[in-house]
Amino acid sequence: MAKPVLKWAGGKRQLLDELYARFPASFDRYHEPFFGGGAVFFDLEPAESTVNDTNPRLVNFYEQVRDRPEALIGRLREFRDPEAGPDPEMPFDAETRRGKAVEQYYYQQRARFNERAYGDGWPADDDDRLEEAALLLYLNRTCYNGLYRENGDGGFNVPIGRYADPDWVQADRVREAAAALAGTELRNGDFSYVLDAAEPGDLVYFDPPYEPMSPTADFAEYSAAGFDRADQERLLEVAVELDERGVRVVLSNSGVTYDRYDEAGFFVEREGATRAINSDASSRGEVDEIVATNVPEGERRGPDQRALDDY
Repeated sequence: MAKPVLKWAGGKRQLLDELYARFPASFDRYHEPFFGGGAVFFDLEPAESTVNDTNPRLVNFYEQVRDRPEALIGRLREFRDPEAGPDPEMPFDAETRRGKAVEQYYYQQRARFNERAYGDGWPADDDDRLEEAALLLYLNRTCYNGLYRENGDGGFNVPIGRYADPDWVQADRVREAAAALAGTELRNGDFSYVLDAAEPGDLVYFDPPYEPMSPTADFAEYSAAGFDRADQERLLEVAVELDERGVRVVLSNSGVTYDRYDEAGFFVEREGATRAINSDASSRGEVDEIVATNVPEGERRGPDQRALDDY
């Protein structure tokens, strides 16, 4: 089985057993409309699949992993230690576009990555797209706590991390992920595409941005990520329609959505999962979440215990 290449908030490696216990014993194609770090997909390595994410940088990354793994690895090997001085042969060796002094290689590469947001727009050719993917993995593996966070302008703003010997090349994982992604259809759009892509006998796993646990929570920050209460309601409607068509559905979400899926006729159970990526160390603990499915108990794959490596 492959392992995720990127560290990604909300990853499901610690929930795999609980998810697999609700999967059907057999299914045709696999669809994952909220791909993120792809922990379930890479562990499962489905023969036929579609995956989707609304983040174009993330989708481009996986396209480069799938189509040009060796070129990506070669470019990653050219990067320097994040705490080294800036490269005078590259842009932003002295200051960022906004005039902030650049004193370390990491911040120079972050400024280059953000030029897509602040300056010239989306990469125009294959080499630029490869560079975009390489920068994403480099920053992901050298930034603070493996966070991916953007400011209101779409710029990546996570500071440098502190690692004794960071591995930003991830050669083995890139190659394994490339093999797992071979033949997979990668999409960059809305999750509702599955209404056209999924057929009876297929399996759809939904892992949306979780709804805040507090019913009085301010959705401002949540909505900035592009998924609000209206989207949560729309997701339920899509799940119900898939169910009516004979498509198998498994979904994870925060515990506050329990009643919503229970009332819609899904089998719903609460689970606890430890979140390892959080900017606030005090918040890295067990969270209340649900797993909902339309797969009857007698048709499920059942427990699939495994010893998970520490991420």
